[in-house]
Amino acid sequence: MSVAASTGGTVDLTVKRKAEGQRLDQYLVSVFSSYSRSVIQKVIESGSVLLNGRPAKASVKVRYHDHVRIWLPPPNHDIPQPEDIPLNILYEDEYLALINKPADMVVHPAKGHWSGTLANALQFHFGQLSQASGEYRPGIVHRLDRDTSGVILVAKDEATHRDLSAQFERRQVFKEYTAITAGILDRDSDYIEGRIAHHPHDRVKMIVTDDDDEEGKDACSYYEVIERFRGFTLCRIHPRTGRTHQIRVHLASVGCPVLADKVYGGRDCLKLSDLVPGLDPSKDEVLMPRQALHASRLRFFHPRRGEYLEAEAPLPAEFERTLAALRQHRSARCGAR
Repeated sequence: MSVAASTGGTVDLTVKRKAEGQRLDQYLVSVFSSYSRSVIQKVIESGSVLLNGRPAKASVKVRYHDHVRIWLPPPNHDIPQPEDIPLNILYEDEYLALINKPADMVVHPAKGHWSGTLANALQFHFGQLSQASGEYRPGIVHRLDRDTSGVILVAKDEATHRDLSAQFERRQVFKEYTAITAGILDRDSDYIEGRIAHHPHDRVKMIVTDDDDEEGKDACSYYEVIERFRGFTLCRIHPRTGRTHQIRVHLASVGCPVLADKVYGGRDCLKLSDLVPGLDPSKDEVLMPRQALHASRLRFFHPRRGEYLEAEAPLPAEFERTLAALRQHRSARCGAR
């Protein structure tokens, strides 16, 4: 469940299956994006959070169907204000819309990003949006990382939002991503399975863990190689689960992190000089300025029209530019079979 309270007050929550095993403070931070972790921890310490009717510590692990009641202080920021930010609308009807989100756009307001988000743009472009995820996340059914581009689904009314969220919860939504990896995937297709948990020391990162005692959640990603280069791979990925950073963590775990993914690969861009040793500095250019991950296709059952709907977002210019350079300077004798 995703909720954002604009005025504070009492909020009741029921823990969903995908949140099972999270620390109470981590769970509440993921639900209430307008509050920092330190604020949530203070709320817990003050006794203003009840887990199944009893005060709880921040470190306790929540379980599926647990009931959480929290008394929230008023947030320090107003709800998202409409901003005239251009949107690439792939599909729209009276119930929902599909947007091609650009890279470097945060989906909803959060600490450090109170304007310029997709939520601000949606408020400007659409007269009605679902409030099922709260006033801080108008219409937002699911999310993409800031530097991931591609298809994202938006609901205009609460009933449609609930039905779409249920499809995501039951893993009935088909999601396809396109990625360029730093490293060569040796198999033409395979599953990557590995439990994903929070990094023990770095709040930004997730890790793959084999320890059943960790707070990790089962995760599975299927990939297919589209084209290989010397040192790089173009592939499509179908995540079967929806864990935080799942594709990025899984690809990194097999030695092929997403290209230009600073968190999991160590570098935040790809330059032409990285492919052409000794290149004249005056001819150098940035080919890929962000992580090379793109949500290329989304297919789901339209709950109001009673039919399947699919949207596809074309590869962004930086992908095409990078692939052209790889084909010219890092071509391989054999691509995907």
